[in-house]
Amino acid sequence: MSDVEIRPPRPEEYAAAGEVTVRAYAVDGHLVAGIGYDVELRDVARRVRQAEVLVAVDETGEVLGTVTVVRPESDYAEVSRPGELEFRMLAVAPSARGRGIGEALTRAVLDRARALGAHRVVLSSQEGMRSAHRLYERLGFTRLAERDWQVLPHVTLIAYQIDV
Repeated sequence: MSDVEIRPPRPEEYAAAGEVTVRAYAVDGHLVAGIGYDVELRDVARRVRQAEVLVAVDETGEVLGTVTVVRPESDYAEVSRPGELEFRMLAVAPSARGRGIGEALTRAVLDRARALGAHRVVLSSQEGMRSAHRLYERLGFTRLAERDWQVLPHVTLIAYQIDV
């Protein structure tokens, strides 16, 4: 992974980061028709204003993945509580999968949580995001079932946690 850098995106990378996120969700069938979530996934500029965004870029500057880091008081917070850091919208370009990008971005979130003095990192994920769940569990995340919730009657989000 020495050929990949994890850092905040530059303004000229916002569009590419948004498209990577939408493509990743769409390819895996995680965009629910009719709710407009693709618009939110594309709007990296808004996320940067209200949370922290990290991108994984290769030596050519291509955006390979992205994640949004959320504090509990953010408009983007869904399941976090005081003292916790949350992350959302972890996405890896379909062409870059299998290179450890998702793991590198997740580890960067854990590092960020430690730097901010958070005691736990939490997230919620669609039930069908099995490959993401395997990654989280391999890194030591455990289920946080009491914070599972439904975004729509037919879309349940399941929560995970890890102490840092």
